[in-house]
Order: sequence, then structure tokens, then C-alpha cells
Amino acid sequence: MGSDDGFPDEQPIHRVILSGFWLDESEVTNRQFQEFVAATGYQTVAERTPRREDFVGQVPDVNEIPEENLVAGSICYNPNFDRQSFRKDGPLWPYQVWQYVKGASWRHPGGPDTSIADRLDHPVVHVSYEDAQAYAKWAQKRLPTEAEWEYAARGGLTRQPYPWGGELCPSGEWRSNIWQGNFPDENTNADGFLTTCAVKHYPPNGYGLFGMSGNVWEWCADFYRPDYYARSPRHDPPGPLDSQDPNEPGVIKRVQRGGSFMCSDNYCTGYRVSARMKGEPSSGTFHCGFRCARSLPAESQDAKASESR
Repeated sequence: MGSDDGFPDEQPIHRVILSGFWLDESEVTNRQFQEFVAATGYQTVAERTPRREDFVGQVPDVNEIPEENLVAGSICYNPNFDRQSFRKDGPLWPYQVWQYVKGASWRHPGGPDTSIADRLDHPVVHVSYEDAQAYAKWAQKRLPTEAEWEYAARGGLTRQPYPWGGELCPSGEWRSNIWQGNFPDENTNADGFLTTCAVKHYPPNGYGLFGMSGNVWEWCADFYRPDYYARSPRHDPPGPLDSQDPNEPGVIKRVQRGGSFMCSDNYCTGYRVSARMKGEPSSGTFHCGFRCARSLPAESQDAKASESR
């Protein structure tokens, strides 16, 4: 697990032993999430009207939040960001290209005037960690640990950067939905997708799993700490007991994996199997979704152990 030539939080490479588990073959789709909402009446965080107390610890003074900004919505890319004042000299520079869009939600991924009618087989987005957990519980599943996710993403390959091997575009063929060009200024759209694509558009990896690179980031169960790999237990690592992000001290983060259609080779390269990202659990964005896992029954684990002796 990990990489020697990635970002510092992907190091050190370390051996992990996992108990057997199942993983959804693709990200949860809009169609599947729609079934969950129809069955339960669940309302996502993005659809709820926020309160000032929800932002304690995230903004300096919650009392300075204008009343008109306390409306339901979510975070989207802003293609009209101010290019005159744009700078890349700080760790949080990507925040300059995001905007809070009133009315954006899983039903309306680009804002109130957009729909999922023609995207039912695309991954659901604008789901917070809380939303993902709620769906997983309803489906009698759970979110995967970060270690499980990386093992699954590798598809049986060893020390390869992508789920399919060592080249980003073997024979000039795109294998994942990512950003082509210079982020955030230019997207050549070489793969044909400016935002999400259907979850099974690209071939699966060696384990039959689709979309383990690109399309949307995926929530994992773990808290995020950049130093966790140096002390991770070998067997079934559950992630650290708490969160720590040096770029935003005091803001709790959970791990996200897999990259998205916003990842480029001049930015986060999050579409590599070892790449790590983190997100604030109560927020959803238009490029983050999830897939679910399920542990093997205890008797299946015992049988596998006996076979290996």
C-alpha cells in the first residue's frame, strides 16, 4: 500500500493484510440513490437549510454570515473564476475556483436548472459523508476502509500507478474520466466528458470493478491524517482515531479516493491508485460520490483461512 513517487502522505510503502470483503462494482448511481430516497424520504445535507451553528469552526465569525447565504446548496466548480487575481502560491489555492451554488444537490448537480433525468447511470454527487453512510446503512453495507479501497483499485497488480497498469493512456486510449489540459484554465475534453460519465463507461480492472480511477472522488470510512502510514497496523487498518490536516488545522477530514473528472496531470493526479484526498464530512461537492463495501461472513473468513493453510 502506498507509493514512493507520489505525494508525502502516500509514504511509506507498507504491507497490509486484509480480511475478505465485497466491494460494489461501481460507484452508487443516481438511479440507486433515487431508490433509497424514495424508500426512506431521506434528505441530503445539501438539501437542508443550513444554520449558523453548522459553520462553527469553519469560518472565523458565524455571526457575519449574511442571512441570504443561509440557503440550501452545495459546492460546484466556477468556470468564471477571476483569472486576473488568481494565484497558485498557497496550499488552498484550489478554493479560488469553487463556488457555493444555491439549489445544487444530487437531484440538481449543476444548480437548480439542471437535472439527473439523463444521468441516472452516472454516479450520485453532492453527497456528504453523512449521506453516504445513511445510504450504506439502508443497503445493509458500509463504506470501505482506505486500505480496502486501494487493494480493490489495484485489481491484483503490484506497484502500478493505475488500475490497468503503468501507462495513463495505453495505445492513446483514455481509461478514465479526468481533466485533460491545464487545470483550472483549460480543459481540452479529450475524453469527451466535462463532468461525470456513466459508471461503467470504461473497462473494469482485474477484479471486475469499474471507475476506480477518475469520474468522482469516493468517500472512505477513515479519518484523514497525512502521517498514518508510518504507524498503520498491518492487519485490517481501520484508519486513525482522529483527523489532522496541516492545511486546515482544526477542520475534521475523512479520506476520499479515486480522483475525479477535475483531476489533471498538473494538479492533483488523484486518479492514481495510491493518491489520497480528504474532505470535510458535512460537505458534498459536484465531483464526489461513493461506493459501498460488505464484510464476508465469519464462516467464510474461517473457510478461507483453512484453505490457505
